[in-house]
Amino acid sequence: MPVDFRPAQASDAHDIARFFQLTSEGMADYIWSKLAAPGEDLLSVGAARYAREQGDFSYKNCLMATSDGHVIGMMHSYVLRASAEAPAETDPVLAPYADLEVPDTLYISSLALDEAWRGQGLGVEFLRHAQQRAEDAGLEGLCLIDYADNLGALRFYQRHGFHIVKTCQIVAHPMLRVTGAAHLMYRPIDNVPENNQ
Repeated sequence: MPVDFRPAQASDAHDIARFFQLTSEGMADYIWSKLAAPGEDLLSVGAARYAREQGDFSYKNCLMATSDGHVIGMMHSYVLRASAEAPAETDPVLAPYADLEVPDTLYISSLALDEAWRGQGLGVEFLRHAQQRAEDAGLEGLCLIDYADNLGALRFYQRHGFHIVKTCQIVAHPMLRVTGAAHLMYRPIDNVPENNQ
């Protein structure tokens, strides 16, 4: 069946949160647990976060993949600019990620597909959209964080021109499904593999 890519709408917020749960290896739930009221469902917290009109974590920074009217995938990305010194991150789980950034890039914070739609080139299509957005914004490249435990994703991004530029150690937590290293990966605008054209 044909797949369409479209900008997200506020009504996609629940699907956006669902895909973040899928790709973040528990990190999204950890962050949402810090924002939740006692007893509040974490997916509802995430959906409210992405239903916002403003900020990096808004549905407006999401691209949805749909087939036959159903959402089957999502990419969330936003522009990272060099900024003044930010306050130090004090949360022990989040602190190691504080300097995993490449300024003047488009940061891909989530790229996810429902399982039945993987391996069909849709991830590459999402990267094409990200590349175009970065070029249109005059950015220097794309960046993202991936986990060493997630070998499939790591190999996918390496095949498509990303390379590891920095690594941190994950702080273990019961909500996280990964341990070991997290990698900051970067692909400059002028280093797009031929198979990603």
